[in-house]
Amino acid sequence: MSHRRITKRKAVMAGAGAVGIAAAAVLLPQAYAGQDGARSDASAPRQMSAASAAELLQQLGKQLGESYGGAYYDAGKQQLVVNVVGDNNEIDVRVKKAGAVPRSVDNSASELSAAKSALSRKATVPGTSWAIDPRNNQVLVTADRTVTGERWDRLEAAVKNLGPGMARIQKSGGEFKTFLEGGDAIFGGGARCSLGFNVTTQDGSPGFLTAGHCGVAAEQWSEEAGGGAIGTVQEAVFPGAGDFALVTYDDAATEALSEVDTGDGRTVAIARAADAPVGQDVIRMGSTTGLSDGQVTGLDATVNYPEGTVTGLIQTNVCAEPGDSGGALFTADGSAIGLTSGGSGDCTAGGETFFQPVTTALEAVGARIGDGAGGDAGAGAEDSGGVANNGGAEANGGANAGTDGGADTGSDAGADAGVQGNGGADGTGAGGPDELGGDDAQGDAVGADDGALHN
Repeated sequence: MSHRRITKRKAVMAGAGAVGIAAAAVLLPQAYAGQDGARSDASAPRQMSAASAAELLQQLGKQLGESYGGAYYDAGKQQLVVNVVGDNNEIDVRVKKAGAVPRSVDNSASELSAAKSALSRKATVPGTSWAIDPRNNQVLVTADRTVTGERWDRLEAAVKNLGPGMARIQKSGGEFKTFLEGGDAIFGGGARCSLGFNVTTQDGSPGFLTAGHCGVAAEQWSEEAGGGAIGTVQEAVFPGAGDFALVTYDDAATEALSEVDTGDGRTVAIARAADAPVGQDVIRMGSTTGLSDGQVTGLDATVNYPEGTVTGLIQTNVCAEPGDSGGALFTADGSAIGLTSGGSGDCTAGGETFFQPVTTALEAVGARIGDGAGGDAGAGAEDSGGVANNGGAEANGGANAGTDGGADTGSDAGADAGVQGNGGADGTGAGGPDELGGDDAQGDAVGADDGALHN
């Protein structure tokens, strides 16, 4: 197992991780080069990290009002690109002075947010998702292979009614489902999931986060199929406003260190929880597929699973498969980003994968990352990362993503970080193990669990 549970003298390894894995930088489509260049006649834009871009956008977006059309991080150029509606030289100058790149677009973030909300009212059918794509300045609607006949007609009509240039539909070859099985494998009620990140609860007890659909599947969890329970679910949300669960360790003496174990004796410290901007390179760990990397492609995504609608998720092109649910999404510098929820495709063909933001889960359950040695690591990262709010906060003059309004208005604009869902990360592990040691037999023991949720 990659997440080891050891009491007193040793530590429980949090999440699953990758030391020495560099998520590949993805260059933005060249189709936008002309638009970017047309507004870059002032001082050269500033190079910055994704985290710095998130902080800048959190401040800058609030100043732009209805001129704001979303934003994304250009990982190749290390620049923040800010969409600006209309021909307002004063806004352009303000964006340039802040060190970002202004780019002229037609649709404001608030208009795109309203379009996304209209889809939620008129086209909520299983097998669909939508989030704002700032690279194309549209709402990107994705329909999996189950959306046919009347359901497809309904979706297509809803998109058309939004007006020209407001949204587009793409087909996914897979099927949207939760990836129930598991990171560091944990077992409960015949299901297999992943331990995400170790946390400290409000009363100082050790625990961990995992996917909410795992938390509603079983109350107690063990580290071996049929083994004794190590933890009990205290809170679980799924479906609805998220997909996360808090599990506390039954042994209060368990040391829940904030580390990621990659196997092969390698670990990386998880220093903080943070929100990632669109374009951020991220790494995922799961007990089924090991390590995979890719980029954040959308924020505050709405996903219509067969079990119900879930809002406020992170969309990525990182691959995942059944058994990866609850597993850790993080950055190479040790920031906890998300918990694996579900998606379509696999690590051979690729697909779209959705994650529960860690910062939102921590706030909801009142926990913090790790053993608390770093103080308010989780909460601090929420302040500095800020990008789950980012697009949404800026689009709506600072609306918070923690509310339904943030999830569907601010959050929709937050998704302006964009949905590129281009088929996922290549392969299963960017050099990591295809499967975490020792889990094959355990996986077989529960191979039939919740078959309806599996590919």
